[in-house]
Amino acid sequence: MRGRWSLAILGVVLIVAGGLLAHFTQTAGGIRIEDIRFKGAKGNSMSALLYIPPNATAQTPAPGVLAVHGYINSRETQDGFAIEFARRGYVVLALDQTGHGYSDPPAFANGFGGPDGLAHLRSLAIVDKNNIGLEGHSMGGWTVLAAATAMPNDYKSMVLEGSSTGKPFAADGTPSWPKNVALVFAQYEEFSTLMWGVDRARDVTQSPKLWAMFGTQGAVEPGKVYGDIAQGTARVLYTPAITHPDEHISHEAIGYSLDWFARTLQGGTPRPADDQIWFRKEVGTLIALLGFVALLIGAFDALLEAAMFSRLRLPEVADGTMPEHVAAKGKRWTVALLLSAFIPALTYYPAFALAGTFVKPSALLPQGITNQIMVWAIINALITLALMSFAPKRMGRAGIVAPSVAIAIATVVIGYAALWLADLAFKIDFRFWIVALKLMNAKQFLIFLIYLVPLTAFFVVALHVLHRNFSTMGAGRGALYLTNILALTLGFIALLVLQYGTLWISGKLFNPLPDPGFVPLSTIVAIQFVPLLAICAVIATFTWRRTGSSLPGALICGLFVTWYVVAGTATQAAF
Repeated sequence: MRGRWSLAILGVVLIVAGGLLAHFTQTAGGIRIEDIRFKGAKGNSMSALLYIPPNATAQTPAPGVLAVHGYINSRETQDGFAIEFARRGYVVLALDQTGHGYSDPPAFANGFGGPDGLAHLRSLAIVDKNNIGLEGHSMGGWTVLAAATAMPNDYKSMVLEGSSTGKPFAADGTPSWPKNVALVFAQYEEFSTLMWGVDRARDVTQSPKLWAMFGTQGAVEPGKVYGDIAQGTARVLYTPAITHPDEHISHEAIGYSLDWFARTLQGGTPRPADDQIWFRKEVGTLIALLGFVALLIGAFDALLEAAMFSRLRLPEVADGTMPEHVAAKGKRWTVALLLSAFIPALTYYPAFALAGTFVKPSALLPQGITNQIMVWAIINALITLALMSFAPKRMGRAGIVAPSVAIAIATVVIGYAALWLADLAFKIDFRFWIVALKLMNAKQFLIFLIYLVPLTAFFVVALHVLHRNFSTMGAGRGALYLTNILALTLGFIALLVLQYGTLWISGKLFNPLPDPGFVPLSTIVAIQFVPLLAICAVIATFTWRRTGSSLPGALICGLFVTWYVVAGTATQAAF
């Protein structure tokens, strides 16, 4: 029994160790973090993390910064910026946009929540209302621009990370509006056409739209300050050699924002721009995320020893209760691997486009990105069912559905409880970069129930065929894990290598569609498919080796992935 708990114990140790590292990083120097809710102008509930440095008191108000994440992210995504701003004595309100995180849906409403966020920041007695900065990544840039539009005299400067002025969501920039702008626009930006009307991000200096904001008639020189900070007309462009999602996990990009606020805001605690510790938190929450995976499979292993789950335990081949497994071999194995890996990747963009056209967000299906993933999952489940007859045949096991459902729910509940405790103790979620596992609020839980059936059905079908093709008890453990991981992820790895290789060589993604935002956004979403499907492969392989059935692992993956997606994306329709 002790051995059965070893993985679960390891998971708890990793979660605690990672949580402590993240906690001590984000609270370094006496910073306090509060998880807050406040009402917007229309009675909507808004969510944010408030970072309070020790120098900020009602007697000695400190500069304030409103920091906002991009589309389908949440308040923690900007934690690198928030930690470093707070270390420099700024009070930071890291906002959940409307329809994101724990702020009320729908997304895009009420200026994305920007005016509400700025109004709340200004209402704090510990904030110096004459020294407020705005920082936003991607759509978060449009959020702070909405705040600047609604309250033009209530901020002093802003940093736009991979964002823009102008249509579709913000007013055009001029030499005098917005006030004191630093634009960080990466050389390998995926959204250059959408943001600044140039095919290649490296040509942003030639954008007439950018010239209008900088007040020039020719190329903008990166690093050169145009205009006058004292008059609020200063502009500067930075072009680090990174991509759009890299902009919120880049020492260089964060350093530019630190330097700009040091120039344009008064007060705080001066530090060199390269004095940054935030990455330790990313490492800590990554360790905690790995611990979560270990806890899931360890909890499953331990629960399997309970009497109520005895029917799930691996039967013995020798006693005749379980026939010996036969998997694909030779060319058949190769074909099965290629089809398993590449059909999901080849159907990815078409499925997303189909869903974007015909499955719009509604009260019944309120999340646009989740709708796209759902349509992709249904299409691939149907394709897999059509090809199932070509996989090696296996006899099913009777009487395991009910215990499989029960053990899957119990396993995921244990994982959810671990995240809840980590949030309570350390104010963290489990994340690294754009991969983030968050708690659900009550509305998100109801949405989770809507999407659970189709996404779980995909895993039930896909993992059943995966094991029929590749899994045998005689296979080497390492080889089996690697095979199953590659079968689920290799196609998406190839898609991302091709897209980002094309971006690196040509300066732009391969995008045959007229919509300048569809392929870039879908490609960034695809990045998350690799670690998610790899985690599912690990869970599926572990549980199959313990039970000889694909069902328990498929149910765990369905619960886990639906939770991950629903909690981590935007809700576009009121629910």
